Amino acid sequence: MTIRYQWLYDYVLRRKGSIQALEDSLPVPLTEEQLIAVPDSRYLSLMTQRIFRAGLRHAMVDARWPAFEEAFWGFDPEKMVLLSAEHIEQHMQNKALIRHLGKLRSIPHNAQLVLDISREYGGFGRFLAQWPVDDIVSLWFLLRKRGYQLGGYSTPGFLRMAGKDTFLITTDVVAALVGHGVIDRNPTSQGALRDVQAAFNQLHRDSGRPLCQLSAMLAWTVNHD
Repeated sequence: MTIRYQWLYDYVLRRKGSIQALEDSLPVPLTEEQLIAVPDSRYLSLMTQRIFRAGLRHAMVDARWPAFEEAFWGFDPEKMVLLSAEHIEQHMQNKALIRHLGKLRSIPHNAQLVLDISREYGGFGRFLAQWPVDDIVSLWFLLRKRGYQLGGYSTPGFLRMAGKDTFLITTDVVAALVGHGVIDRNPTSQGALRDVQAAFNQLHRDSGRPLCQLSAMLAWTVNHD
């Protein structure tokens, strides 16, 4: 089944009360030019920050992040790829950090991912910029496969933090998609995620809006907080 954009817009407009209030509350993705301009170190930092956010309070992780930036030299991938097991063990003694061994070990692994992609595409941001949003789930699959600790919904969460247009699979978005018959349960398989992609692609064609805005609007049809 498909979701009618006009219904979605009218519903959210009634909830927000005005066009201005609606537009002001919607996320805005970065442009291709803006994504390209972001240094590779920022992408590695955001990727690592999202990994640490998984299962932890985001505010707590974010408050510690300046200490991470200092301890890991601004997340320069050329330096981070050289982190040894001994270096990681030393960081496990740093009380300013969140001392999670598995997540700390992700840093050199994902530094290599960023370096490899950057060398292939002329920058990690250029790689993100050229990826078509109408097949964004394939980008999820690629980063999950080649990255470390990027399973579940950490990859779309990272992309959203980085400004790449993507929808999110939140509890509210899933409830909305189930309610409209797009899926019948939390979409964990590639096939189910492609069904979700197809539904968002239709909404995108009907509205011209980025996926991140459509994702937020769908969530608002369920979440009335």
